[in-house]
Amino acid sequence: MTDNYLNFKRFGRSCITAVVVSGALVWMGAPVAADEAKPAEPAAEATDSDPLEPVNRFTSGFNRAVRGAIIDPLVDGYQFVTPQPVQTSVSHFFSNLTEPVTAVSSLLQGDTENAENATGRFFINTTIGFAGLSDPATDMGMEQRREDLGQAMAVNGVDTGPHIVLPILGPSNFRDATGDILTGLASPLPLAVQAAGSGVTYSGYQDDIQALERGAIDPYVTERESYTQHREYQVNNGALPENDFPALADGPGPTLATNPQ
Repeated sequence: MTDNYLNFKRFGRSCITAVVVSGALVWMGAPVAADEAKPAEPAAEATDSDPLEPVNRFTSGFNRAVRGAIIDPLVDGYQFVTPQPVQTSVSHFFSNLTEPVTAVSSLLQGDTENAENATGRFFINTTIGFAGLSDPATDMGMEQRREDLGQAMAVNGVDTGPHIVLPILGPSNFRDATGDILTGLASPLPLAVQAAGSGVTYSGYQDDIQALERGAIDPYVTERESYTQHREYQVNNGALPENDFPALADGPGPTLATNPQ
């Protein structure tokens, strides 16, 4: 049964790869509009960025059903039987495997400082950190700042393209999905190890995702907007956009009556 499941995942990933990469090539080859620099209205931007909404809604609902029936019970079981120190070590292990991707992505952005930091973290945690099971690099003041190929493409001017929801993998867009697929194809790790890493990452956000879905009037829109805002935050390295607030007038403002007659 395990072999059939892995074969199914490989087949599914191959189909997703073909669809996303083909769409990305068409999208990136399209001519740029003359008024590209003009900021779009928020409502129009949301509509234009999600032309696949009917399909995305179906896939999002499918993903929620799979999470509720299969993934969440597996994650709950893992968290129940695994001591917290072991969970922390496993999380450190998979986090350490992302450092080479961070180093390459940072270099593509011209961020040599973070590339050096990621390389140093990987060397330290792989050696004295016992293959990444612990994180002595952070204790040495080398804080982790993850970067990926999607962020590198964003910094180099590649637009997000349409919003897309991938089966099992969740919300994305053509730019980020292309970066993730290229990373997966270039990774020397077996698919099973990559899948396990994704599961461990999901376990850290499971409660937040479930709470977000429970409180949402429209889970699909909440999922889409949360992903979009989170990716903007990552691409900008946590920098918030500047807002132009009206200047306050000099002198005291009007006072409110505290004891009206």
